[in-house]
Order: sequence, then C-alpha cells, then structure tokens
Amino acid sequence: MVKFSSAAVSAILFAGVTTLSVDAFAPLKSQSQAATPMKMSTETAKSASDVLWTPSWKSGARDEEFGAIDKYCEDLHLVTRRKTRTVECGPIKFGSDHPIVRQTMATTDTADVDGTIEQVMRCADEGFDLVRITVQGRREATAAQKIREGLFKKGYDIPLCADMHFQPKVALMVADALEKIRINPGNFADGRKDFAEKVYETEADYIQERQYLLDAMAPLVEKCKDLNRCMRIGTNHGSLSSRVLSFYGDTPRGMVESAIEFADICRSMNYHNFVFSMKASNPLVMVQSYRLLAAEQYRMGWDYPLHLGVTEAGEGEDGRMKSAIGIGTLLADGIGDTVRVSLTEDPEFEYKPCNRLAEMAEAQLASNDDSMARQKAVKPYKDTRDITTFARRVGQLPEKNEDENVDASEFLDANGSVLSVVTPEMFKKENVQYLYQQLGCKTAVGMPFKDIATTDSIFMATIPPSSDTEARTAIRRLIEVNMGVVVPAAELEKDPLPNAVAFMSLNEAIEKDGKLPEGAIRMVVGLDGDEDEDVLLKIKDLNPAFIMLKPKEELSPLHASRRIFEILKSNDIKHSVIHHFATETEDSNELALALGTKIGSLLTDGNGDGIMIEQTSEKKPFAVDFIRQTSFSLLQGSRMRNTKTEFVSCPSCGRTLFDLQETTAAITEATGHLPGVTVAVMGCIVNGPGEMADADFGYVGTLPGKVDLYYGKEVVRKGVPNEDAVDALVQLIKDYDMWKDKEEEEEEEEAAVVA
Repeated sequence: MVKFSSAAVSAILFAGVTTLSVDAFAPLKSQSQAATPMKMSTETAKSASDVLWTPSWKSGARDEEFGAIDKYCEDLHLVTRRKTRTVECGPIKFGSDHPIVRQTMATTDTADVDGTIEQVMRCADEGFDLVRITVQGRREATAAQKIREGLFKKGYDIPLCADMHFQPKVALMVADALEKIRINPGNFADGRKDFAEKVYETEADYIQERQYLLDAMAPLVEKCKDLNRCMRIGTNHGSLSSRVLSFYGDTPRGMVESAIEFADICRSMNYHNFVFSMKASNPLVMVQSYRLLAAEQYRMGWDYPLHLGVTEAGEGEDGRMKSAIGIGTLLADGIGDTVRVSLTEDPEFEYKPCNRLAEMAEAQLASNDDSMARQKAVKPYKDTRDITTFARRVGQLPEKNEDENVDASEFLDANGSVLSVVTPEMFKKENVQYLYQQLGCKTAVGMPFKDIATTDSIFMATIPPSSDTEARTAIRRLIEVNMGVVVPAAELEKDPLPNAVAFMSLNEAIEKDGKLPEGAIRMVVGLDGDEDEDVLLKIKDLNPAFIMLKPKEELSPLHASRRIFEILKSNDIKHSVIHHFATETEDSNELALALGTKIGSLLTDGNGDGIMIEQTSEKKPFAVDFIRQTSFSLLQGSRMRNTKTEFVSCPSCGRTLFDLQETTAAITEATGHLPGVTVAVMGCIVNGPGEMADADFGYVGTLPGKVDLYYGKEVVRKGVPNEDAVDALVQLIKDYDMWKDKEEEEEEEEAAVVA
C-alpha cells in the first residue's frame, strides 16, 4: 500500500476533474448509440426524455438494435480477462488493465470514528485495497468525513466506499469526503412503498416511473462527475424494488435491467467512472446474473468493470465454499475486476479467501505459459451452453436388478452423490465402528445404515484380502445397505469381492469388452478428458453404472470437462458423471476454495452429478468425515442436495443491530440439524426480507435489542427481545411443522433398523 501525507492525498483527491472523452471508450455497435451521449447539466437533468435509455429487452427492440446475445466472456476456450475500461477510485484503479482489486466492509458502527479508523487500518495492513463503510444518515456521513481525514493523518490512503440505501441526499453529502459511493438500484430511488401497490402491465406504465429515478440520481451523478468520484451500481437479488419485481419478477433479468436503467442515467450525463455488481446469496442466481450483464455489455459495446461477490455467504468453510462457487466460476471465465468475500466474520478474516480467489484467477489466465498450454491441449469442441438460463443435466441412476441382492440404484443419489475414498486399514476391527461414523452412517446394534448425509459409495484402491474375514464382513455390511463399493478391476481380478463395482478406464473397459471380474455386479468407467468422440460413444454399449471424470494433468480441467459434457449431450449419453477431485492441500480453507472454484464452476453450468475428493498428500490431513461433509457442502452450495440446515447469514456492518457472529452461532446450534430448512440471519432490514427469498424462516434485526421473525417474506412476530429471539425462532419452526428433535430422529431411525 502506498502512503502519502495528509496534505498530498487531499490535493490529489480534491483536485480539478479530468474530463473523460467519450471517443476514448470502446466503440458501440449501433449508429444511434455510437453518437456521443447527451451531456446534461443539473439545470437540464429534469426530464427522463433527455436520457438515452437502452432499448427495451421485453419488446425485442434491443435485439433489433444490437442483435441477439452472442457471448458472455472474452473466450470460451482460453481464460482471458474480459476487456474493461479503467475506473479510478482514489489511488486504485479497476479494470482489465489492472490487478483484481481486493476489498472488504467494516463491521464497526460508522459513528464510532476512532473504532472505524482502527479497523480500516487493520484491513489495509492485512492487504485490502478498499474498505466499504455503511452510511445510514447524516450522522454517519459526518463521521465518514472524519474517518477519511483521520486515516489521511495516519498516512493511510486506502480508498473508502460509502454504502448507501434509501438516502440520495446523504449520498450527496458523503461524496464530498469519500472516493466511492455504492448505490443500490433496488432502494436508492425506487424503494417507495407505493410501488408495491402497482402492477405494471405494459412497458409504457413501467417507463413512466423513470422520472423519479432521474430526480434522485442526477444530482449524485453530477457531483461524482465533478469530484471524479467512483460509483458502484450494486444490484442485490434480495432487494429488487417492487417496481422491478412487478415487471420482471425475482429474476437475474430483473437485476440486470434495474442496473442498466441507472447506468443509462450516468452515461447520458457523460459519467463513466462506475462499476456494476449483481450480488445474490444463491450462487446460481449470482453467476447467471453476472453472465447476463456481461453478455448485455458485449452486445451493446459497453465495457464497465464488474465487482464480484456472493452476499450473505455465511461463515467458516460453508461461507468460503459458497463464495468460491460463485466468484470462482466467474473468474474462471475471465469475468471480474474486483472481489469481496462476504463472511459472517471480522473483515480482516475475509482477506485470505479474497486474495486466494484472486490469485487462483490470475494463475488461470492464458497469459501464463502453463495455463495457456493446458487450455490449448484440450481438443476442439463447440460450447453450446445457454447462459441466459439454468438447467441441470441430471444423470441416470444405475438400474436396479431384481436378481441381485443389492439395489444398485442407491449407489448414487438423484440430487447429487458423494463418494468417499477409504483404505483397507479403516476396516480393521478396532477401526470399523469409527469408519461407519465417518461415512455418516447411523448404527443400531453395531450395524450401519444410511442416513440423510451418508456417503453414497466408497472407492478403495486396494481391498483387504479375502482371508481377513472381519474386514470383509464389515465391507459386506455396507454393501447390504446399498452402499456401492468401487474397486479397480485389476484388484478384483486378484481377489474377488462379491457385489463389488469394478472401476476401469474407458479404454480398459473397451479392451475387456465390458467383461467384469468375478463377483462384480457393475462397472464404473473413468475418463481423463482427452478421449476422442468416437471412443466416448462406446459408453452406450458398455452401459456403466456411472462415469468418473478426472481430467489429466496436462489439460485445463474446466475446458476438458466442458468438452466431455458437450459430447455426452450431443450424443444423448445420459449416465451420471461424478467429478473426481484430487488435492494435495493440507489447509481446510484452501480445500473449500479450490473445490468451489474448480468443481463448482462445472456444477453451476449444471454439469455433474456428484463429487469424490481424493487426498494425494502423504500426510492425508483430513478425516473421512471432514471430506464427506465438505463434499456435501459443495453440493448444497451448488443448490443440488440439501443435507443440513441452510443458513443465509449476512456479514456484519455498521447497520447490524446485534452481535451477528454470536447470534449466528446460537441459531446454528439450535437449528443446524434440520435438513431442508433454510434460515436467514440478517443484521438489519436493508436487505433482510429480500435476501430471504429462498429462506423458510428469517431472523432480522429491526431496532436495538429487538428482532422480527419471518416466515418466508411475511413478518409473523415483531419486536422480540434479543435474549428470547432464538427460542422464539425454534417455536416458530415448530409452529409450521418443520421441526424435529435430534433425539427423536435418531431413536426413530434406530427402531426402524432393529425392526
């Protein structure tokens, strides 16, 4: 971080404005848009008719003007950063010509000037490039100026961003002091209550409300332009305005169109120093929204940078996983210029995952020789993914054979499968009960049986000899509860294992003409991502139970996997595909980030039916149980298989009205055993009801010491004291018949097995 004296930095920030020439920006596609946007002063910014609005998407006018959406990233086969303009924010720059900017958000009360200064300094020392602070009103705007001055005096030039909601006039105040203003189109201007009572049946009705947007937005644009301030037009899935929801629904398209309207005002006033964001707590919605916005920018000739983030990601490995799935997916396609990992933790702890995701992205760029070689080594293929929608490729389950003692259809789960790697040593007499627990099995009288988050199948590179009757009996007990036991065919040929599943590479299976070793009842074929299409077609004849995909080292795993799925799709090969992810890491956070990025980027395309994580380091630092739970977290974060309570938990900020980390921990402890139930924990009302779009129950701070409880988006209990709120939430879940005691659940399952 560069440090300047207070006087020097003040001189830089408050110097005269550098006028940006429209001709310097990327050319636009149509003649009407290519013309220099109309420049409006505050005197002429009074009519929405003065704004050069983007042609309508709903009416088809945009397609007529610019053609259909063509692409969403720079290159589908080589990781190349999307070309964007440079946007200035004090001493830092956003854009494709600059490193990815790492940022976070302060959790202190902005009115606490000294406390906020200290926290921002810690964030800067950690390595962050920018810190956002919340500005609720005039008091916080005044404090923001003191914070800015205080940081300058201490020699810190790290730029600050004011997080604005509902307060256009306060935004004008804070723009005098801070380098960046974040506005939320969902509530900055059109958050008025009367919008909720309107239904916009025609586009003409919808467009009439634009004057209100202009009245609120134009003064801030003019000030930011005059002072060379940066702006983020930050749409949130959870806080779309009632107007947008009425016309576009709770959709990625609504998010994009909301942001474009505000950008149109900026562009028509010849102000271009802004970035976009499209944040959501659901990684699939988040990815689709960013891709859609990037695609719209491509076809309209826009080149504004993108700020990436999964909002309300939560804490711990789950929060990191969910962030990696969303952020990592986009960065893997070269999309994104600045990153924030939103965790329910102190902001300093956001740096390592934020920085690591940026490092991973930079390492994947085709500008690096190794990455370029791997990406070019992937055989040519046509990418037919439709980024304007999401549809999961659901692989077929293995067929049940009535003549067999085992139900092979349960070797996988239709919503996403987890395979665990185990070793013969784990089946020793003194270890086996522990292994059953590690695999997520429940036990009754020492016998294992499957539970909601039990490993579906296990993989064993080697097996205990048939002479080890105790170990073989333990394996048989797993097979009897329909857990698949996958073993290399060569091992089974040496020492057969009844009812095993034989693993072979596709080429090996072809050579053997699909013949199974003695005792095996099914085969699994392994792919390395380099197979020719005519070879892959033989999968149909072999009819394996499922496919395991592990691209070879010399290939880009993302592109090699996409190629395989394209071939499977074009040839109507419907077998389930399990991603085989090998890792040497000994760091649990690194595992979550790498897994979310490398496999999550495929699952967000809808490609893949499960995961098997293999530790390749000698130390093997992770227990089978941890790997299993991490695998299920990946599936749940990818919105596939829900095996535990889903928590939508916002990161704390200056608006938070209770101790978010402590409260989240208490709620997790009380409700974390309810798979299929989603609980949202929101520190304030700003994004609360909206970000709870996917939640069954909500816990939202509304007044100091008070909480409102929601069922869906409806408030059902108001003003509950903090000390009573967790118990009240549990009671609410019971009232809606979605509660089960831990003890009751276990007793019912054990009784069923004994019976």
